[in-house]
Amino acid sequence: MIVPMKKVSLIIKGDKKQETLKKLRKLGLVHIEITEGSGDKLNQLKEQISLLERGIYSIGKKNKAEEKRATPLEALSIAQKMTSLTEQIKSYQAEQAALVNELERLKSWGDINPDEIYDLNKKGVDISLYEMPKTEYDTLGEGVKTICLSKTKSSVQCLLIRCRTDGEGEIIESLRVYRLALPKISTAEIRKKIDDITNRIRTTEEQLDSYAGYIGSMEEAIKELEKEIEFEVYATGMADETLSTEEKRNVSVAYFTGYVETENLDRLKEAARENSWGLLAEEPNREDNVPTKLKNNKFVSLIYPLTDFLGTVPGYFEYDISAWFLLFILIFFGIIFGDGGYGLLICALSGIPILKSFISKKPVSPVVWLVGLFGLSTVLWGTLTCTWFGLSPEQLPGWIKRLSIPVISNVHADTIWYPFWTQGKSGLTTGQNLQIFCFTLALIQLTVAHIKCAVRNRKTVKSFGDIGAILQLMGIYYLVLSLVVNAEVFSFGLVIGSIPVGTVAIAFIAVGFCLSFIFSNYEGSIVRSILSSCTNIVSVLLGVVNVFSDIVSYIRLWAVGLAGAAISATVNELAGPLLGNFMFMILAIILLVFGHGLNMILNVLSIIVHGIRLNTLEFSSHLDMSWSGHKFKPFK
Repeated sequence: MIVPMKKVSLIIKGDKKQETLKKLRKLGLVHIEITEGSGDKLNQLKEQISLLERGIYSIGKKNKAEEKRATPLEALSIAQKMTSLTEQIKSYQAEQAALVNELERLKSWGDINPDEIYDLNKKGVDISLYEMPKTEYDTLGEGVKTICLSKTKSSVQCLLIRCRTDGEGEIIESLRVYRLALPKISTAEIRKKIDDITNRIRTTEEQLDSYAGYIGSMEEAIKELEKEIEFEVYATGMADETLSTEEKRNVSVAYFTGYVETENLDRLKEAARENSWGLLAEEPNREDNVPTKLKNNKFVSLIYPLTDFLGTVPGYFEYDISAWFLLFILIFFGIIFGDGGYGLLICALSGIPILKSFISKKPVSPVVWLVGLFGLSTVLWGTLTCTWFGLSPEQLPGWIKRLSIPVISNVHADTIWYPFWTQGKSGLTTGQNLQIFCFTLALIQLTVAHIKCAVRNRKTVKSFGDIGAILQLMGIYYLVLSLVVNAEVFSFGLVIGSIPVGTVAIAFIAVGFCLSFIFSNYEGSIVRSILSSCTNIVSVLLGVVNVFSDIVSYIRLWAVGLAGAAISATVNELAGPLLGNFMFMILAIILLVFGHGLNMILNVLSIIVHGIRLNTLEFSSHLDMSWSGHKFKPFK
């Protein structure tokens, strides 16, 4: 259930902000509705957190050493030193990269010492180094004196000696783009400098690593600063007013709004009386940004780790579907994984930590219990369909086969099942029976959604619109069976006993559409509701199509499960021949572990993409849920 809330407004003296917030934090009851603060202190606290985070990032948790303790102030000082060392390393690395690039540029010239060339120039021997295309070099002629140093098919490296002859200057000017820019220092000195910088980087990194033991203290300091930031946000984010009293004195007051659980309102009132706070409590309305707190029994609460991971929170005025979410995600998980063998592995994965917790007498994590439930669901589905590690039914013992349900079991994959009303003329395959099961799940889940809506609207005629939606679901369900599964078995001319099933399905669609058209938009007036439906006639008609597509969407459960089973069987076929040869047995085991492991990973992704989608999209859209809520977080 969604815990009832009260909207509260608190008025205090302007000079009592800090004192009041400390008392409220100690009380730990009020979710304060302030999202922004301001001030130099707040900016300073954020900068300190940024500094600590940079310090932690500079080392990384993987390099954690023996833990060392430090106060938050000391942690800040250490983070400053770490940041400085990190910047120093970056500076060294940039310098080293520039030198490496310079050495790479001069690589083809061998060892070069620019000082020797400058000395020759001072003595009157004007020489320069050039690298030019071979065709350009061949056209120089005798007007320019060169010494060829190396030659390839396409380029020439040469030494050009300037003799000051007529026309030489123009030729040399045209070759300017090919002239080698001399390095500032010799290549030998560049190598020595690179080695020196490498040593300095190593020394600096060792200094940085020596602070790894303080990461825990830095993380604790961040948590403390986050608390201070929260406090400062509330202190500076309160609205202020100056009021004039009868005694002509101006009184500064501050105020804010928040939310408190209805059951805790009396405690807040008592605190307000003791501290002379002005308190107004009222029922929240749909315009308010009311936080959501869910409260369920221990079993239903096992779904919370999954919804927390997804970040899905129902709005305060929406539904708590935790129980339905848990029920259907367990069913979807079992169908998508589909293999009882995989289910046993999942159970073992959760069973080990459960056993350890029982031995150590510690509580078991809800995540572990949830994983265990997923494993049991998969084992159950694998048992019902006789699917174990992708093995064929012929490879399984008879007692396992007898546990399965014939109409959906792989044991009878080639059997045709004849419903009583077809009189043996047309039948259904095992695959079609599984499709019917998936579509029936769709009918049940989506019907639950509209029953919940009808119950909520039971005091108004709007509930007739929800009843109409249920009738449409039933009629379109039969339409899907006819169009997707088997048109002969589920024909529109079908009559069972004296009931014309196909005609009833069409009537359900027509009557359901009319009820939805008239009452779905009801807000106090049937006429306005009809006019609203007429205005949005395209959306209303598309709504019928959406119901059809939503039901058909559940076939993804069967399709993904079938794909997983095919992968399992393929892995077994590839590894099977290798198991008969002792030399290749290890390779076969590796192939089995890798193949089935990859298949399980793909199934986990399928759960996220398909199984969760059916709950958060198809099911939720019929509940008119947008998951627009945010968690109730009391200031404490």
